[in-house]
Amino acid sequence: MPGTGPLSGVTVVDLSRILAGPYCTMLMAELGARIIKVETPRTGDDARHYGPFLKGKSAYFMSINRGKESIALDLKNDADRATFEKLLAKADVVVENFRPGTMEKLGYGWETLHKKFPNLIYASASGFGHSGPDSQRPAYDMVVQGMGGIMSITGQPGGPPMRIGMSIGDIGAGLYTCIGVNSALYHRAMTGEATKVDIGMFDCQLALLENAILRYFLSGKAPGPLGVRHPNIAPFEAFDASDGYIIIAAGNDSLFVKLCAAIGRPELAQEARFKTNDLRLQSMEELKGELEKVLKTQPVAHWLKVLDAAGIPAGPINNVGQAIESPQAKARNMIVTAEDPVAGTVKLVGNPIKLSGFPDPATRSPAPELDGDRARILKGL
Repeated sequence: MPGTGPLSGVTVVDLSRILAGPYCTMLMAELGARIIKVETPRTGDDARHYGPFLKGKSAYFMSINRGKESIALDLKNDADRATFEKLLAKADVVVENFRPGTMEKLGYGWETLHKKFPNLIYASASGFGHSGPDSQRPAYDMVVQGMGGIMSITGQPGGPPMRIGMSIGDIGAGLYTCIGVNSALYHRAMTGEATKVDIGMFDCQLALLENAILRYFLSGKAPGPLGVRHPNIAPFEAFDASDGYIIIAAGNDSLFVKLCAAIGRPELAQEARFKTNDLRLQSMEELKGELEKVLKTQPVAHWLKVLDAAGIPAGPINNVGQAIESPQAKARNMIVTAEDPVAGTVKLVGNPIKLSGFPDPATRSPAPELDGDRARILKGL
C-alpha cells in the first residue's frame, strides 16, 4: 500500500513483470508511490513461478514486489479494458517491459495514450529500446550482459565467458527506468508536459561500462578481463594474506606511501619502478609479489586492523551471508521484514536510499496476492 516518502501521492500502473520493470516500481514503492500491479489473470507475473519458494510462494517474487497492489486484468477483454483505462485516467505513470510493439497491438502505445491521457507519463524498459535494428529482438538479462560487453571484461584473463553474479542487465535497466520516471515527474511538475521514457537494457549495459569504453576509444583495442585488478590504479586488487584474500585499494600516491609504511616496507614507495601510479601499473606483478611477501605472514583480520589504523581503504571478501549480516548492514537497516499471510515472516533487503525527513521502517508491506486488491482498487474507481 502507498507509504510515506517523497513520491507519496504518485500513482503508478505497473504492467511490468519478472525483474527490470518490477525493480523500478519497487524502488518507487519504497519512496512512497502507490503501485497498482496489473497482472495476467490466473497466472500473473511469471516471477510468481520462480524459486526459491517459501511455503509454496515465490520468495523471488516477494522480494521484488513488496508494497504493491495487484489486480488481474485481461487487456483483450472489453470490460477489463474499461477498468484499465479508468486506472490510467487516475494514474501519474504507466510502466511496462514488453517487447516494443506489444502495447501498440493492444491499443495502448505511447501515441494513443498521450492523446487520451495527456498527463500520463509512459515508461518502457525493453531489451533494446524502441528504435534501432535490434529493437524487436527478445532479451533476457544474460543476453544483454553478453551483447553489451560487460561479460567480456569479467573473469580471469584467458578464462571462459563469465556472467556477473547478479542480474545487472535487469537491475541496471530498472535503476535507469526509475531515474527516467522521476525525471519525467519533475519535468511534468515544472512544465505540465508528460513524456515517454524509453529504456533499453542494452543501452544501460553500455552506460555501466564506464572506463572500459574510454579505454577502447583511447587505445583502439577492446579491453579484456583483469580478474579483481583495477585497470587504471595500482595497487588496487585482492592480495593473499596467510588465511585468505584482502582487498587493498591505494587509490593515489600518498596512500601508496602510507601502505608501504603500514606494512613495514617504506622503502618500496621510494623505488623508481613504483614511484607513480603509471609506473606501478607497468610493474604491477613485481609490486604484488613484494607486497604479498609481507601480507602472507599475517591473517586478514590483522591486516585490516593495521590498514584501518593507517587510513588505507581495505576490506575482506565477504560471502553474501557475511555481508548482509554485518554490523554495518544492520546499522543501516538493510535487513527488513514483511509479514506474508502464507509464508510468514520474510526477510528482505532494505532500501539503500536514506532520506532525511522520511522514515525507514524495519518492516515492509508484503507482496500482493494475485488479484488480491481487486475490491479496494475497483472501489477507488
